[in-house]
Amino acid sequence: MSPLRILLVDDHTLIRDGLRLLIQGQPDMRIVGEANNGREALQLARERLPDVVVMDLSMPGMNG
Repeated sequence: MSPLRILLVDDHTLIRDGLRLLIQGQPDMRIVGEANNGREALQLARERLPDVVVMDLSMPGMNG
């Protein structure tokens, strides 16, 4: 079975860094992209086709 493809979206770098560290330790998960706002997330989701998006619900510009 192929690893779960995950897109991380949060405007706080520290949160994304922590989530990345947790996910990178899982052999059945792979981070396919990171974004710091909703607009970037939409573009990356279209390009990279993640299975799951882990997203902050409150961000400047465009919320999750």
